[in-house]
Amino acid sequence: MKKTILYLPLVVIVAATSCSNPKTNKSTFASDTSGVFAKPSTLAWEAPSFDKIKDGDFAPAFEAAMKQQQQEIDSVKNNAAAPNFENTILGIEKSGQYLGRVNRVFGLLTGANTNPTLQKLQEEIAPKQSANYDAIYLNSKLFARVKAVHNQKDSSKLDAESLRLVDYYYQKFTLAGANLSDADKAKLKTLNKEEAVLTSQFSNKLLAAGKGLANTTQQPDLQDMANRSDREKLFSKSWNRAEMSDANDTRKTISRIAQIRGEQAKLLGFANYAAWKLQDQMAKTPEVVNAFLNDLVPAATAKAKAEEADIQTLIDKQKGGFKVQPWDWNFYAEQVRKAKYNIDENEIKPYFELNNVLEKGVFYAANQLYGITFKERKDLPVYQKDVRFFDVMDKDGSQLGLFYCDYFKRDNKSGGAWMDNLVPQSKLFGEKPVVYNVCNFTKPADGQPALLSFDNVTTMFHEFGHALHGLFGNQKYASISGTNVARDFVEFPSQFNEHWASNPKVLKNYAVHYKTGKPMPQELLDKIKKASTFNEGYAFTEALAASALDMQWHTLPAGSPLQNVDDFEKAALEKTHLNLNAVPPRYRSSYFLHIWSNGYAAGYYAYTWTSMLENDAFSWFQEHGGLTRENGQRFRDMILSKGNTEDYNKMFFDFRGHKPDIRPMLRKRGLL
Repeated sequence: MKKTILYLPLVVIVAATSCSNPKTNKSTFASDTSGVFAKPSTLAWEAPSFDKIKDGDFAPAFEAAMKQQQQEIDSVKNNAAAPNFENTILGIEKSGQYLGRVNRVFGLLTGANTNPTLQKLQEEIAPKQSANYDAIYLNSKLFARVKAVHNQKDSSKLDAESLRLVDYYYQKFTLAGANLSDADKAKLKTLNKEEAVLTSQFSNKLLAAGKGLANTTQQPDLQDMANRSDREKLFSKSWNRAEMSDANDTRKTISRIAQIRGEQAKLLGFANYAAWKLQDQMAKTPEVVNAFLNDLVPAATAKAKAEEADIQTLIDKQKGGFKVQPWDWNFYAEQVRKAKYNIDENEIKPYFELNNVLEKGVFYAANQLYGITFKERKDLPVYQKDVRFFDVMDKDGSQLGLFYCDYFKRDNKSGGAWMDNLVPQSKLFGEKPVVYNVCNFTKPADGQPALLSFDNVTTMFHEFGHALHGLFGNQKYASISGTNVARDFVEFPSQFNEHWASNPKVLKNYAVHYKTGKPMPQELLDKIKKASTFNEGYAFTEALAASALDMQWHTLPAGSPLQNVDDFEKAALEKTHLNLNAVPPRYRSSYFLHIWSNGYAAGYYAYTWTSMLENDAFSWFQEHGGLTRENGQRFRDMILSKGNTEDYNKMFFDFRGHKPDIRPMLRKRGLL
């Protein structure tokens, strides 16, 4: 997942991520010069000085940084000269560098290593951040200058990337509400502030409610729990985690968030929130998204029902005397898998030791494809002792950037896995990318190896695919660099990178027994490949159900009343034909962090949409020799290094030679 900073609206992130270089942009504005964020870090590649950053630094830094950004914006909007690219668009792009430094570190810590102090500040700062954003993007005087530049843009005077930046900011202002009347702007500001507070409250409630649980509905431990009563208890704990009618119950919060989003959309002239938010995506409209999802439901649910029948047959054979329920699925599915493919997860794990997977798998594949190399260093401060970091060297030996990784589960870490930048790539400021991956793998006892499931391995490759997208950014402007792309494009590189986890050459390099050092036997490798489509009906259906929930919530008509969350969820799944008793959605509405707090509202479908893109792209690799430097370089040049500098549909077409084809995805999942 490419994470959006929790306490900000999705559209605010890029505005606050430009980072400064004092040699190219000396600020003349007052700032908290004694603060740790007031100037770029003096460490290598401007990596954050985590050893100097204290919880108490954030509140004054946020206040000073927002004040400075408003001063910077004032200088742009009050410029007496006629609007042009340099004094308007570039002025906006350069603003907010101080705030960007605060945002990025705060976003990392509140997601990966939070505490009550930071959580409290998260809720306090959210409405102020919202107001700061609105003061920029709802400012009539500033928008008039942006509009003037947009209307007069001249391709003979501006390069292609600068022209793209003009379009980017013009669309950003219009979608934010810059064309509204003053009265409607005031209404929108009030709604934006309330939404910012509620999304922060949601994430904090969910963190407290979900301690000890995976962020998904199904829990990994269910696979090994022989006692049915214990399975049901664990599943119930997961299913009801945020519906206990206590201080951490999220239902009232999300019901109001959904209502607010409908009201925002109505003010901006859209029928619903999804119609508003899909304007800058590949899919463009909720009708396209819903048609895409609906076309997949029959094949996915048919395969899930066939899998359910296999499980029920096993239960009956064992004289279980019950009909399969969600809490039974993983336990019996593992037995079916063993019987069908003679493969045991515990037989596999000893070959997937975390360090081997990272260095001889993830890094090895990147080297084979792109020629990049990695060197671990220990001279920079980290925010938690388990965090590691590496220099990333390009194929010519030059420094490409820094990569941080934080792989182990903690109670003060949000669930799931994600990537983001600590320093954005920008030629304008001479910035190299500093990126990080966060996961939630079980930490072993002291002195013991961290052994991973193949799902864990795939997650590592996935998140590093995001990291590569960020590391290969090659843009002048941070706002359209690296992973600053549409939601239904950003998961393309990450899901594409998953393919190399099971590539025979890569797998043989890292799948080594942690005790004996012997490679995984070919027989076991063959079993893994043969079992690759096992349980895909379940996996695909639970993901489609989550996507459907997201779209149903965000296509509620503007002006809809507050919803009863449980009733709405039930009706939504019935309407979309995804109400399979034994296959619940991957995320229930009440703990769906992606859509209520992490920027994937009306965008969770992106995982399936980009699965279409990446499987089609991978089929190109299969047609042209697979894992080669030449192929990797082509993918880097045409996809990974482009950022948001071209139309996404054109970018894909130029690489693949045709529009996205859904068949490779269905074939990969065993549905075709």
